[in-house]
Amino acid sequence: MSVGKPTRFDALVLGGGIAGLQAALELADQGFQVAVVERDASIGGKMIRLSKVFPTLDCASCITTPKMAAASHHPGITLFTLCRLESVERKEGRLVARVTQLPRYVDEDKCIGCRQCEYACPMYLPDHEQAGLTARKAIYIPFSNAIPQIALLDADNCTLCGACAKACPTEAVDYAQQPRTLELSARALILATGYRLMTDFPARAYGEDNARLPNLITSLDMERLLAPHGPYMRVLRPGDGKEPDSVAFIQCAGSRDLQLGVPYCSRVCCMYAIKQAMLLSGALPLADLTVYYMDIRAFGKNYEQFFQNAQAMGIEFVKAKPTVVGPGEGGGVVLRYEDMEGGGRMVSREHDLVVMSLAMLPAWDPTAAVGVGLAEDGFVKSVSPKLAPGLTEQEGVFTCGTAAGPKDIVDTIVEAGHAALEAANYLTATADRAVA
Repeated sequence: MSVGKPTRFDALVLGGGIAGLQAALELADQGFQVAVVERDASIGGKMIRLSKVFPTLDCASCITTPKMAAASHHPGITLFTLCRLESVERKEGRLVARVTQLPRYVDEDKCIGCRQCEYACPMYLPDHEQAGLTARKAIYIPFSNAIPQIALLDADNCTLCGACAKACPTEAVDYAQQPRTLELSARALILATGYRLMTDFPARAYGEDNARLPNLITSLDMERLLAPHGPYMRVLRPGDGKEPDSVAFIQCAGSRDLQLGVPYCSRVCCMYAIKQAMLLSGALPLADLTVYYMDIRAFGKNYEQFFQNAQAMGIEFVKAKPTVVGPGEGGGVVLRYEDMEGGGRMVSREHDLVVMSLAMLPAWDPTAAVGVGLAEDGFVKSVSPKLAPGLTEQEGVFTCGTAAGPKDIVDTIVEAGHAALEAANYLTATADRAVA
């Protein structure tokens, strides 16, 4: 593991996604020393895993990768990856974060990212970065534009054959690495911990057997299928590798559901489903595309026009909330729903591929470690969601992005800037008081 990194900072940003990177860069550009603590092996968060963004259909990687590179090269930013925040304590006016850094089993100072270890490894495993649809080695760099470009060994599946250690030109592989505890001291903390999807909803709503249907996938799975560097380099259904002739999207899968899901709207689901359907219309021009929705919530600038463009392209929108009946005769997924705009009749349809827009949940509960309060929806509570969304109940602790609730990328970046502004004001004010 890398040694010699500083442990005393002005601000600590928890989370290396687009919100955390934006906040860190804005603070560092003002001359503050910032630590970014990320739980994954690479910074970039969810956004670096997306194909394109709505409503402009710009490349998500083209937006995120420069932010990642800027953060990694900025003299005022120090990155800590594969880290878990255990606790935060106040000591002498500072926040002392106890962080556990998991082992990579690769020396960060020696690894040059040449991937010779990866090429030599004989073990193939499902690649979670590609939704498990393709394979990776037991020692690997997470993805092509990962930062840092340092290999990671999957100790649970490594056979200790030694092939990677023999192939490494810098002798960076270290099978004996252990987790280590770091104490990072800062005067301000920004929570940018992001979100996760409600992956257990399909089993609760449709039953365990139906939830395991290979051609019933999540929205993030579809992002990987649409990505130019995705698992198949084209859109194929996972069940048998065939090109789907019909693709359906189930909206509000867990959102706005008092019995099986969460009561709130996840906000971005309508727009990213429309985006994915529009991208599919280009990738699969002959496929039938259907979006099953409760309400279309196109809330942002040019979002309504984006929705109307999708309708003009021939994408079918059906006002219904279908349930998954089971597998179809052609290997697809059979849906059954009440046609609310067709007299309330019950309809069954089979689609080759079905995408679920699952509810967004907080990725991490900071109450025990940080002591901040949570809102009714389980996300970090903001003192003033409209006027000052970055302020929490704890002095010197701020929040931004989807750590504070579901929102799109534009609002996430704006909130990150606000959190950085509030943190900078706090750092300046506390420094002035210390001098006085």
